[in-house]
Amino acid sequence: MVNKIFFLVVLIGVPFSVVGSMLNMPTILMFAVYCLTIIGLAGYMGRATESLAVVAGERIGGLLNATFGNAVELIISIFALKAGLVGVVLASLTGSVLGNLLLVAGLSFFVGGLKYKRQEFNVYDARHNSGLLVFAVIVAFVIPEVFSQGMIEEKKIALSTGISIILITLYLSALFFKLVTHRGVYQHKSDEAHEHEEAEWGRNKALAVLLAATVAVAYVSEKLVHSFEAVAETFGWSELFIGVIIVAIVGNAAEHASAIIMAYKNKMNVAVEIAVGSTLQVAMFVAPVLVLISLLFPTPMPLVFTLSELISMVTAVLLTIAISNDGDTNWFEGATLLAAYAIMGIGFYLL
Repeated sequence: MVNKIFFLVVLIGVPFSVVGSMLNMPTILMFAVYCLTIIGLAGYMGRATESLAVVAGERIGGLLNATFGNAVELIISIFALKAGLVGVVLASLTGSVLGNLLLVAGLSFFVGGLKYKRQEFNVYDARHNSGLLVFAVIVAFVIPEVFSQGMIEEKKIALSTGISIILITLYLSALFFKLVTHRGVYQHKSDEAHEHEEAEWGRNKALAVLLAATVAVAYVSEKLVHSFEAVAETFGWSELFIGVIIVAIVGNAAEHASAIIMAYKNKMNVAVEIAVGSTLQVAMFVAPVLVLISLLFPTPMPLVFTLSELISMVTAVLLTIAISNDGDTNWFEGATLLAAYAIMGIGFYLL
């Protein structure tokens, strides 16, 4: 039933998005259409990722979902940088970190916890990711803010460029560590729980669906960005709120849906890999790549966030580590993460 709904939404939403934008239909109407279409496409991305997780393994499935999900945000951010909207891009990066660690993980833990009293995931991965989260968010994001005080803009860009190169190098090293040199070394018993499960789609079909859905999401998301100004005026939303909450949620809708589906099916390794792995990918790959790409545009982007953005991200990292480091979770821990996200959302709305 749910799959049929997703099919109808995509079947109607994608062509309507194309035709509606060409005919300049009412912005608020198109905003709703774009959002629903992305949700429908996210459903297909979730099914494709689930098949890949069975065929290629849970870690690679989660990594692929995070990568395809963040590709959407990367494309949106590049268009925003080209338009000189550096503040919106930085805010959307903040929103991705908060959304993945608090909203996605929170919903995954909560929804899964309603069905299962206790859910386990790979504790070694959790501890490994904790160190990377501290480095990526607390070290790599806070240090530029500290050292940039009193710097001229050129030096801020130089500092951000150097840090970006280091982040990308370490992120690629982390992938090599997990998927090559130490693959299977820290295997948890739950990693084998779905070893003999049959995939809905074969590898080639799943990859084709995932690629096609990502392209469609990227197109619809770009159109959605152009509707934000009118929507902001209509509903009274600030630029910061749009970047942190709206752009981040829409840009990561695919992985949001996938993580929740995986948690409901008790595939917590994939759910956690999507939520935390996507955060690491945003902080250690997407953000530094955007810094480097911005050097090609008239307004380069320094890796310097506002104080409210920094404190929110650091808080999210510390809370996530405290909850996930034991390798199991429940619905109440999910509710705790969601409560933290709601508090920060109120703050950014009123700021």
